[in-house]
Amino acid sequence: MKTNSIINTDELCQISNHPNLKIFDVRTGPSAKEEYLKKHLLNAVFVDLNTDLAEIDNPKNGGRHPLPAFSNFIKTLGKLGIDKDSEVVIYDDKNGANAGARFWWMLKAVGHQNVRVLNGGLQFAESQNYSVSSGDDSYPETEYISEFKDWQLPQVWIDDVKVATENPEFLIVDVRESQRYQGITEPIDLIAGHIPNAENFPFSDNLDENGLFKSPEVLHEKYAEFFKNRNSDKIIFHCGSGVTACHSLLALDHAGFEIPNLYVGSWSEWSRN
Repeated sequence: MKTNSIINTDELCQISNHPNLKIFDVRTGPSAKEEYLKKHLLNAVFVDLNTDLAEIDNPKNGGRHPLPAFSNFIKTLGKLGIDKDSEVVIYDDKNGANAGARFWWMLKAVGHQNVRVLNGGLQFAESQNYSVSSGDDSYPETEYISEFKDWQLPQVWIDDVKVATENPEFLIVDVRESQRYQGITEPIDLIAGHIPNAENFPFSDNLDENGLFKSPEVLHEKYAEFFKNRNSDKIIFHCGSGVTACHSLLALDHAGFEIPNLYVGSWSEWSRN
């Protein structure tokens, strides 16, 4: 059964007493853990992008946030207290546009179906008076059993992207803000610009003026027009380091599309090669 990939604050309130509910705070930034300790949604456990959701090495090989080894991620899920029966809800402080969507993609890619991202993230939940707490929360450790040995959602690598840049049947989608795509500014990576023949569909276009996901119907119409009848296997999404691109994959799942290819290395890897 396909479960919706987005959950609203009022829906989270309704299931807040479910025994299998596990809530995770995946905000990022240099003071992310400190901010989490000051205030987070009730019972939420902190997840670190750099250590739990990536295995950082040389950005030239895999980008700034390459995926961890599949087996290591399975161990991480157990340490976080997630098992096959867990009802997982994820949020961050950027409308799910940062590590919240990345964690969602990774859980879906190990075969975990019951995982949703909180619409509007931390700020919107607070504005709706959702209960908050402080300190460091945790869930009892479990053992996560996956029937798979490798990631189950489609990915491509730098050589595949190079081929796609020279094949008009492919659509390479850059979800960074337009100024980074155009090479006007580059606050993170060494070189400004974009992958040849990539088209820009900023992740922010998935959201309305309140920072909530647009309706599935609106998103479906916008992306259907953009895709021009391409199959999902001919579509590649990327961003700076394979994190924010997952926000657009989340939006596509929300809108009823098959999840297309993710290029995890993204501009951070491409620009260094």
